[in-house]
Amino acid sequence: MTRLLTPAATADVLAEVLRAGFDPETAPPRTAVPVPAGELLLMPAASGAYAGVKIAGVAPGNPALGLPRITGSYLLLDGADLRPLALLDGAALTELRTPAVSALAVRRLTPDDRPLRLVLFGAGPQAYGHLEAVLAARELAEVVVVGRDPIGARALAGYARTLDVPARAGTPDDVDGADLVVCCTTAREPLFDGARVAAGATVVAVGSHEPTAREADTALVTRAEVYVEARSAALREAGDLLVPMARGAIGEDHIAGTLADLVNGGDPVNGRVPSGRPRLFKSVGMAWEDLAVAGALYRAARGGS
Repeated sequence: MTRLLTPAATADVLAEVLRAGFDPETAPPRTAVPVPAGELLLMPAASGAYAGVKIAGVAPGNPALGLPRITGSYLLLDGADLRPLALLDGAALTELRTPAVSALAVRRLTPDDRPLRLVLFGAGPQAYGHLEAVLAARELAEVVVVGRDPIGARALAGYARTLDVPARAGTPDDVDGADLVVCCTTAREPLFDGARVAAGATVVAVGSHEPTAREADTALVTRAEVYVEARSAALREAGDLLVPMARGAIGEDHIAGTLADLVNGGDPVNGRVPSGRPRLFKSVGMAWEDLAVAGALYRAARGGS
């Protein structure tokens, strides 16, 4: 799929949808069904020329068997008559779409006047995709990879070096001095001490869509300017925010803005006086994003028609 759409082009596709006036708050919610092997997710969407649905499986036991944790398929339909147009690999689509969402936020939430120091939590497919997507959005001075598996962390750091970026494996304490922290893990508890994140740094958390799981702690969330894909989705599924809310640390009004606000509004970082606060972008993954990217892939495969 990356041969058809680069990370930068995929982020552009999402930005174009938002600039055209699509409101993610109106997107259908995800349906999650527990099954013996894990969870089945149903994600339908319709907009413009296309409709579609992703059926994804989340199987936590698969990695131990040498199998992917995320499985599934995406069925793309004609928006006018719902005729099937294409069947896409759902996991590959997710691996392209999620980093593109993050890259779009990174474009708006990080400075563009200097190379950034990136601390990347995770060493799976999403971590590789996020490394490439961030590199398409910003120049990097260093990449520090933090993973539960030291071998995996060193392998991703080695891959980063093949992209001409200084890189090494590290620890959670490396968030000290980071300009950008990206979390793409299966963690259910916070990955690092949010008090150590510098004022003006940006944290992107994408690893969970479950209301009780989180990668960022309450200390970070209460300090941060918080941005989400859509308030409706975040208030259903973003454990990074829902856990602090349940404990009375923040309210719903703590969300500063959405991805659509970032794309359509003024630049919240470059050209302004720093707020003295870190920024947190929390995404859970939404069906409209899958539809937008699937439609773009379909057009690209047909030669742009």
